[in-house]
Amino acid sequence: VAATQFVEKTLAAALRDQFLQVYSKNVLPKEPFRMDAEAVGMRRIKNACLKYIMSLDDTEGAQLALKQCLDAGCMTDLWSSTMYLASSSNDQIRKDGLEHFFKQAQGNDLSLCKWFTIQAVADRPDVLSTVTGLLGHPDFSLKNPNKCRALCAFQDNMRHFHAKDGSGYAWITDRIIEVDKITAQVSARLVSSLSSFRKFDPARQALMKAQLERLAATEGLSKDAFEIVSRSLKG
Repeated sequence: VAATQFVEKTLAAALRDQFLQVYSKNVLPKEPFRMDAEAVGMRRIKNACLKYIMSLDDTEGAQLALKQCLDAGCMTDLWSSTMYLASSSNDQIRKDGLEHFFKQAQGNDLSLCKWFTIQAVADRPDVLSTVTGLLGHPDFSLKNPNKCRALCAFQDNMRHFHAKDGSGYAWITDRIIEVDKITAQVSARLVSSLSSFRKFDPARQALMKAQLERLAATEGLSKDAFEIVSRSLKG
């Protein structure tokens, strides 16, 4: 993750003006909305440029992403800009983008799931407290499998899920135990986030294994989840 971000920031710093120019050239009018191959390609190029621009994490880039978010005429542009804003250190602009996405998502569970996931995979030091807070959001419920998976996408947040203190592993284990009482199939799938512990460094292996052992010792754990936990520990 660190190596990828270093490359992105180095390229963005050296080629900032070029990225801005290419971005501008690929901005399409909101109306009429185009779905032809050329338009799809232009949106992809534009959003790729925005990713590099946002890697610099400055105010100008955040304002550009927010403008795209507010003016978006399709989910591709809305999702991309909000995804990048979610990792921004500019708290106010980030908040404005997330609030706009949330308003646009009202009444659409699929879009709401995207909203939860965007925050769960954000590269911010406070992401763990964010996902913990979202557990109590009025539009969230662990009883809803799609929303559960959306927020538990935190397991795909390489930098913060794998924090050295093991807090990410403890968080997902808490969710597995809670969800297991509701939907065993979903909890069993979540166990896979810990099953690959042998691929990591010794310190993280120990932390992940400890959570698997915690699950194995959990009274009343479903057969589905227990089977995967046991198989993971045996290797």
